[in-house]
Amino acid sequence: MLNSTFIDLLAQASKQAAGLEDGGVLSLALPLAPLDPLKALAALPGGDRFRMLWDGAPGFCFAASGLAQHLELSGPRRFELAQRFCQLSLARLGAEAISGPALARPRVLLAFSFFDSPLQNGRSLLPGVRAVLPRWQLSRQGQQAWLRLQRPLGGEVTPRYVAEELWDMAQHLERADWCLPLATIPKVLSKSPWQQAYRGAMDQALDLVERGELRKLVLAVRQHLQLDGPLEPQLLLAGLRKHQAGSCRFLWGEADGSVLVGASPERLLAVRKGELRCDALAGTAGQGEPAQALLHSSKDLHEHELVVGAIRAVLQQQGLSPNSLRAPRLARHGPLRHLHTPISATLSGQHPLTLAEALHPTPAVAGLPRKEAMAWLRSLEPFERGAYAAPIGWIDSAGDAELRVAIRSGVLRGQQLELTAGAGLVRGSEPQRELAEVALKLEVLQQQLSLAGDQFSTVAAG
Repeated sequence: MLNSTFIDLLAQASKQAAGLEDGGVLSLALPLAPLDPLKALAALPGGDRFRMLWDGAPGFCFAASGLAQHLELSGPRRFELAQRFCQLSLARLGAEAISGPALARPRVLLAFSFFDSPLQNGRSLLPGVRAVLPRWQLSRQGQQAWLRLQRPLGGEVTPRYVAEELWDMAQHLERADWCLPLATIPKVLSKSPWQQAYRGAMDQALDLVERGELRKLVLAVRQHLQLDGPLEPQLLLAGLRKHQAGSCRFLWGEADGSVLVGASPERLLAVRKGELRCDALAGTAGQGEPAQALLHSSKDLHEHELVVGAIRAVLQQQGLSPNSLRAPRLARHGPLRHLHTPISATLSGQHPLTLAEALHPTPAVAGLPRKEAMAWLRSLEPFERGAYAAPIGWIDSAGDAELRVAIRSGVLRGQQLELTAGAGLVRGSEPQRELAEVALKLEVLQQQLSLAGDQFSTVAAG
């Protein structure tokens, strides 16, 4: 229930507006009953221009829509310029906007592409980075929920106008009986072949590894699925929430109708109160394989150690003292098992996006040496990676942040679904096993289509 009065909200809006400079953005927030952002996403205005869902339920999650301010650019300075955009956008909100609990803070939302620029020009190709200060943000953690509205002031958009808009939406959300829409899960009509082309590229990659030109290369494949009808992204995310509970689910929808959806098991980085955490995740076993065998596989342990060593080295170069376990542990994400080593450090003034630039891409999704591996990926993969294996996440007004690696993901465009998966190639890799690993990952992604078919539409928000 709303525990503020409109008079209180209007007074807060007037006070904040008085402290803003020209061009400032008024950012107001109200506490709500614990609504589920997944179910309420479609009700937030502006979703035709932009929408995002970040779903760590039962932990922190939020839905966002509309544009208050945004940035799109490509090039080698994308992390630096995105950092500047974050700092300026959040600073324009004023000190009053950051009061309240952590889950209610204003956030800039970020989606990078794997490479800093696409090889070709085209409207369907992603820029190097997209950064959004959303108009609407509905956040929840535990039994707390907050709704935030952010509007540039000017013309008819006065402090009273913003306060009324936020108040009316909060009342609408609290009165609604939230459930996901009923929808038929579409069938897959056709799948593009990938094995033959991938085997040829893999043979070249393994030859580079065996000759010592590369220590590791993570070669990916893309498969296109033609569906017999549209797939509702919210239903897909509901299925991922149920069956990929250990991962962070995400949705990023653009104005052209394309929607990136996924469930990432891998943090590039997370920052909470000056403490950094990264994930080293490499080495995969399927549900039918003995998971403990990963802990004794020389190939998988070697691949994992390369990732751990590279992340630690990058953090040390940034002036940090990383801590990590001596040996990996097993992590389960849906039907897949992985070797996992969390790595932590205490920050000393480093900005999250400075660290993200230094870390991306880790050897878990690119290879070693990084520069040479990136060049070979451009040569051997006959498609633009786009958002696949790139950072996606947010940074808030207190400097806390989380960026996930966009693996276990797909892109929806109408009745087409684009899936991407890869495998790490090192010395000792067996071609048939690597082919089987990629096929398994694609199969898991495709199974998530049917997982979304559960009757989540009958479950009330809560």
